[in-house]
Amino acid sequence: MRCLWSVIAAVVVACTTSASAQVQSVSRMASGEPNTDIRVGVYVNVRPDCTSGPLPSIQLTSPPENGKVTVKKARITATNYKQCLALEVPAFVALYRSRADFVGIDVLTLEVKFPDGKTQVQRISVRVGSGAAGRST
Repeated sequence: MRCLWSVIAAVVVACTTSASAQVQSVSRMASGEPNTDIRVGVYVNVRPDCTSGPLPSIQLTSPPENGKVTVKKARITATNYKQCLALEVPAFVALYRSRADFVGIDVLTLEVKFPDGKTQVQRISVRVGSGAAGRST
């Protein structure tokens, strides 16, 4: 099994594995200020030879009630990851942005399908500002 799992600002970076088709559920947290982009996911595919493989597909299966989610293409650099001393690979970055007046916790669900058949359902709770869960001001 070959997989890259790192923490970048409390966000999981995931890649493919060579296992047969499977579904994995993951719950995570992210936090940030109202009406700003909050990174909730970074998705790459690093092969054993340190090159990039095909990126996963990402679907928003449960949208947040108090904001929106966007996905952008990016390039990620990493050093000293297993046998990869330095690499730069393409990635998808998922961003959450709340309404300007929302403070609290918003929840969204992403379904990430990797080229090898693995599917990951990610339930992401986003703490916006310092308010109580689900409360808007």
